[in-house]
Amino acid sequence: MSRRALFLTACLGLLAVAPVAGARAPGRAPGPTKPPPIGTVVIAESRGPVNRFRPDEAFGAALDGMGKGEVEALYTPHNVERMRSAGLKRITYRTRAELGIEAWHWNTEGTWSDPARRQGYWTSSDRPGPKPLRVTWGYNLPRRGDTIDQANNVGFSRLDDGDLSTFWKSNPYLDKRYTGLAQNRPQWIAADLDAPRAIEAARIRWATPFAVRFEVQYWKGEDQYDPEGRWIAFPEGRRTQTRASDAPIRLAAKPVTTQFLRILLFESSNTAPKGSTDVRDSLGYAVREVEFGVLAPDGRLLDVICHGKGRDRQTVMHVSSTDPWHRAVDRDPELEQPGFDLVYGSGLTNGLPMMVPVGLLYDTPENAAAEIRWLKAKGYPFTQVELGEEPDGQLVAPEDYADLYLETAAVLRRVDPGLQLGGPSLQSGFTDTWPDPVPGPTGRSWTGRFIARMKARGGMGELNFFSFEHYPFDDLCGPLDRKLVAQTGMMDRLRRSFDADGVPETIPWIISEYGFSAFSGRAMSEMPSALLDADIVGHFLSVGGDGAYLFGYAPNTPINQHRACAGFGNMMLFDADEDGQARNPMPAYRFTRMLTEDWTQAGAGEHQVYAASTDVLDARGQPLVTAYALKRPDGRRGVMLVNRDARAAHAVRLRLDDGRDLGPVEVVQYGPDRYSWKDAGPKSRPVKNEAPARFEAEAGAPVMLPAYSLTVVIQH
Repeated sequence: MSRRALFLTACLGLLAVAPVAGARAPGRAPGPTKPPPIGTVVIAESRGPVNRFRPDEAFGAALDGMGKGEVEALYTPHNVERMRSAGLKRITYRTRAELGIEAWHWNTEGTWSDPARRQGYWTSSDRPGPKPLRVTWGYNLPRRGDTIDQANNVGFSRLDDGDLSTFWKSNPYLDKRYTGLAQNRPQWIAADLDAPRAIEAARIRWATPFAVRFEVQYWKGEDQYDPEGRWIAFPEGRRTQTRASDAPIRLAAKPVTTQFLRILLFESSNTAPKGSTDVRDSLGYAVREVEFGVLAPDGRLLDVICHGKGRDRQTVMHVSSTDPWHRAVDRDPELEQPGFDLVYGSGLTNGLPMMVPVGLLYDTPENAAAEIRWLKAKGYPFTQVELGEEPDGQLVAPEDYADLYLETAAVLRRVDPGLQLGGPSLQSGFTDTWPDPVPGPTGRSWTGRFIARMKARGGMGELNFFSFEHYPFDDLCGPLDRKLVAQTGMMDRLRRSFDADGVPETIPWIISEYGFSAFSGRAMSEMPSALLDADIVGHFLSVGGDGAYLFGYAPNTPINQHRACAGFGNMMLFDADEDGQARNPMPAYRFTRMLTEDWTQAGAGEHQVYAASTDVLDARGQPLVTAYALKRPDGRRGVMLVNRDARAAHAVRLRLDDGRDLGPVEVVQYGPDRYSWKDAGPKSRPVKNEAPARFEAEAGAPVMLPAYSLTVVIQH
């Protein structure tokens, strides 16, 4: 059955299933005087399975880069044993260096393109050395143009740092010399003034190479998300030059009021600094500083751009790409990546192939190829190779990502034609393409434009799997139960949008990271975290997904990142003591154990997923209880049930669509009677922390689902 057909079948009635009431666990408090109405869960086995999967392939966890000194603290025998006990077999290795606009020296040994000065373009050694790789680092890019990044976010743009000795430069690997295309795509610089300002002139302090032809634009729209918004060239914004000029440019006879500005760069001078012998120095565009404002009567430009060496001291700049050139002195000691020898030797991979990354946005194809050769020389098993990470979150144009992807893929194929290559590990499946919206049939969908570019270049054969991250909620304040109910609808919309964007149905679809939010708060350490994780994994498999990797595998400490009302918590299987060692199991850990030991049969056998439906709905007709049904290799049926209702328990009977009751059954249940979290700032902690309850129920007996609970029912 096609993936599209699987999705349509599942959507007809798989969204909600509830557990069975009846027998109580010993010591359980008596139920309410007036029992709630009994709902029904129907498992549609007669329609056939909507998906098939193997737990050792479908369930995994993500290992990320870390802060200074944290790698060695994490990879201890105690922590490794606790992490492995979760039962998640597969590992995806994440590159925090890529998110931090850094080049990753995945091997500490290697060569510089300018070895005498220990600078230039780095290629790690593909020869295994005598010393194991335990800790590796990212290197800041001194030609950075973005004010904001997706990692530690402590860097800054060189376009408005107030220093004329520094400059931003675009990525030379986007030049036709490397892409093999007939023409170069435009590169750009975008500025967010934070509020509308009057603009009539600009000064662009060029470095080498400079733009021979460029255009200065302003944004016309309510905000950057305005679907009717568009870039408009200033009346005198279209410019050509034969030599670089730093003189002020009048853009309009009368000032234009706008918040967003863009310099679109069309044609490079292709000149290199004096003494350069590397062709990459002459490719792309380089700018030292940008200024915008109005002209004073004496002709001076009254600049509205804030200039400073720090993201909080400068106007926010975005750029289309960044040159991966850097120096030995640019190593970031605050950001560590675990070495491949450490990861593989720890036992966390369980002897199975790992999903490995290669740098793309801020690295070179040569370094990517060396990594694959090194892994093969070491004999380390790996399966999927993910190219880059979160290009949409870095505001990279989807066409530029596609060009870099195909360029890197061609180099990797020369190492091993059989590699399974994929990406783009989207930050969000709903990403808009601002600040580079382009009219066309795909609209402003990042994914749609990426797929269109790959198709136009005949490159779809290089996309062997499609990956995206799923953190549904930025805001962790307010009623969490409404968020839980909304999440399954979000997943359905994602599935439909990917179909509309043309993502192939014949390749694996992978959630490369999942969790509550990209911002930490108490929801991640309370019961809703387990319920959301269950819904994400269960629902994704039910609509044809192939695998999902949990983020927050390592023990951690409670923090608050975004809003005070979100409280303190973190994505973690265990909280950590003062030495970084795993201490208390969190709800996410209880979920993974129920997922890997109860709902599914441990091992490598094929599981069949069936659609299920329920009549336990809220006033809007949305399921309060979701259910995910499957048949295991041992022939037993398993049903995972999520009661997302924070206020009420619900009882349900489980039946097959031929009218037979499911049972007798074993019930595994986890809810607020087993766990509670005390929100006390950095000292937040569990105050009740018990393993899930286990009890038996007869065939046809309703199963009671406590409010805010996760239940797995296994047929004997």
